Amino acid sequence: MHVLHVVGARPNFMQLAPVHEALAASHTQQTIVHTGQHYDASMSDIFFAQLGIPQPDVNLGVGSGTHSVQTAEVMKRLEPVIVERKPDWVLVYGDVNSTVAAALVCAKLRVRVAHVEAGLRSRDRSMPEEINRLVTDQLADLLFTPSDDGDANLVAEGIPRERIRLVGNVMIDTLIRLRAKADDAWPRLRDAHALDRYLLLTLHRPSNVDDPKTLLPIVETLAEISRELRVLFPVHPRTREALTSLQFTPPPSFVFLEPLAYIDFLALQAHAAGVITDSGGIQEETTFLGVPCLTMRENTERPVTVSIGTNMLIGNDLVRLRDEVRAIAEGRGKRGDIPPLWDGHAAERIAASLDS
Repeated sequence: MHVLHVVGARPNFMQLAPVHEALAASHTQQTIVHTGQHYDASMSDIFFAQLGIPQPDVNLGVGSGTHSVQTAEVMKRLEPVIVERKPDWVLVYGDVNSTVAAALVCAKLRVRVAHVEAGLRSRDRSMPEEINRLVTDQLADLLFTPSDDGDANLVAEGIPRERIRLVGNVMIDTLIRLRAKADDAWPRLRDAHALDRYLLLTLHRPSNVDDPKTLLPIVETLAEISRELRVLFPVHPRTREALTSLQFTPPPSFVFLEPLAYIDFLALQAHAAGVITDSGGIQEETTFLGVPCLTMRENTERPVTVSIGTNMLIGNDLVRLRDEVRAIAEGRGKRGDIPPLWDGHAAERIAASLDS
């Protein structure tokens, strides 16, 4: 059996790592295609090294562009690779433009495609990722879901049950595998930043950072919060560009950092008093780690992190943000449980399904 993996952005690399390892254990022939959607070495290359993923067999070098341009370029450059390599299965991951582009190419070439992290829905079609998820799931031959709500979403959309496999969360497989390395990294990070109690922040979604009228009140509120509970902020390149136009000067307690490698970021998550984010995967990781998470979005495609886990949707309600941070500072942050099958073995279930 020959499996070809298509990845394009950091979350995909974390999803790929355990699946590649599980398939390697059964001596499956594998090809990794990196579309180059994330092309900065700090956003891409170091993740391959830390996650133990072989260097890609093919790099399409797509780079940045509008959603349409990026999707079209992936399709144009991927098609000849699929035709040449003739895989039995193509695995696509998550909800980025590379995901839907690969699914479209495979559907037209009549090559079987499986979607890892299928069935997630925010019900918000203003999010490009939601469109990618909807289209990919309609085209995929096998749909690997991380939680029960994913199965229910797919069935409601008319996907036959025989195409759906509830396997658990491959992101958690990677977290469990690298937790010891993150623990080893913690003393270095703690000493380098003189850490005691702190909040960890990520912010990159267009709805939060592209409009200065939205971004400025957010960072001003976070600056105020940091005077009570220090804030560490690894700044995404997109967000850093937006911040330069604001001429915002953070106080010393609001610490701007360069983007972090996975292991360092995991270590900071695990030891944080709480996390503020607009990322999808971080909602899952904090739920597994038992760390309170405040998500600055009106909706989430991962509702299990709210219903079972430690996540709370804050939106742009900055008054509530202050209140929930105060609760975290006082030890009253949200606690939760770990969803079923988030046990470190999702990738093994995926490998078994492809072999059957």
